[in-house]
Amino acid sequence: MAEEADAFLRRLKEFEGRPAAVAGTGKDPVNTPMIRHWCEAMGDTHPAYTGPDAVAPPTMLQAWTMGGLSGHTDRAGAYDELLRLLDTAGCTSVVATDCEQEYLRPLRPGDTVTFDAVIESVSPRKTTRLGTGHFVTTRTDVRVDGEPVGTHRFRILKYAPAARPPASAPPPTPDEPATGSKAQNQARAPRRPRPVVNRDNQGFWDGVREHRLLIQRCTGCGTLRFPWLPGCNHCASLGWDTVEACGAGTVFSYVVMHHPPFPAFDPPYAVALVELAEGVRMISNITGVPYDKVRIGMPVQLEFLRVDDELELPVFRGSEA
Repeated sequence: MAEEADAFLRRLKEFEGRPAAVAGTGKDPVNTPMIRHWCEAMGDTHPAYTGPDAVAPPTMLQAWTMGGLSGHTDRAGAYDELLRLLDTAGCTSVVATDCEQEYLRPLRPGDTVTFDAVIESVSPRKTTRLGTGHFVTTRTDVRVDGEPVGTHRFRILKYAPAARPPASAPPPTPDEPATGSKAQNQARAPRRPRPVVNRDNQGFWDGVREHRLLIQRCTGCGTLRFPWLPGCNHCASLGWDTVEACGAGTVFSYVVMHHPPFPAFDPPYAVALVELAEGVRMISNITGVPYDKVRIGMPVQLEFLRVDDELELPVFRGSEA
C-alpha cells in the first residue's frame, strides 16, 4: 500500500512546473470604473485610488486576469489531466483553501495585463476534516508590457470526502416521550459554530457580552474601521480606541442562503451587509421579518440574540413597511 502511494505521488509530482494556462491577456485594461466599484464594495476610501494619478488597489490583482462568466479559452491541458488523475484515485471533491499575492508595482488605468499560470506544487496525501487528498497550488505571473507586476498563488484541496456519521434518529412524536437513544440524539443537536476570538478582536467580543457594539477608531487619523484590525488601513497607525455604535443601520446589500444546508441553520435565511449610522458596514443576520421581505435600504436596529448558553451575537431587527 505504501509503495502504491509513493508511486502515485511521483506521478502527481511530474505535473509540477507544467503550465496551468498558456499566455493570456486580461479581458479589459485596468480602468477607473472597476476601481471605483471595488473601493465602494470594500468601503476603501484611500485617496490613492481616485483622481488623475489613481492606481488600482493591489488586492485587485486577480480581478484583471479573471475571465468572467464566459471564462478564458487558454486553460492548459496539463491542469485538467492532473485533476482527472486525482479523480481516478477517489479525490472527486474540490475546495479552494487559500491564496497568496505578491505586488511588485502598482497597476494604473490603461495598463493591459498579460499572464501565464503554472502548476507550482502538488502536496503529499493529507488528511483533513473534509477528507483525504492532495493540495494543488497554481502560480499566476502577471505582467504589463513584459514587466512583472505581481504574482498570485491559488491553492485547492482535491479530496475524497470523509465518511459521514450516521444520521440521528428522528425526534419523537408528540405522544412519544424522548427516552434512551432518542433523548441522547436530541441532546446532541448541532450547535452554531463558535466565532474565532483572538487578540485582535477580543475587545469586540467583550463588548458583545456587555450588549455594546464597539467600533475601532484610529487615534492617528480618526478613521472608523470594521471589522477589527491591528492597524489602520488609511494611515497605517497602530493606535486605536473604540466608539459605541448607536445601533441604527440600513441594509446595504443582502443574500438569501438556500444551499448548502448546514445542520445548525434552517434555510432559507437572509444574511445582510448592514451599514451602521456611523458609516462602517458589518455582516449579520436580519430578524423580525421573513427572509423574502428583506430589502436594500431597509432600516434596521441592533439587538443581541442569545443563541445558546455560551454564545450571544449582534443581529439586526428589520420591520416591514
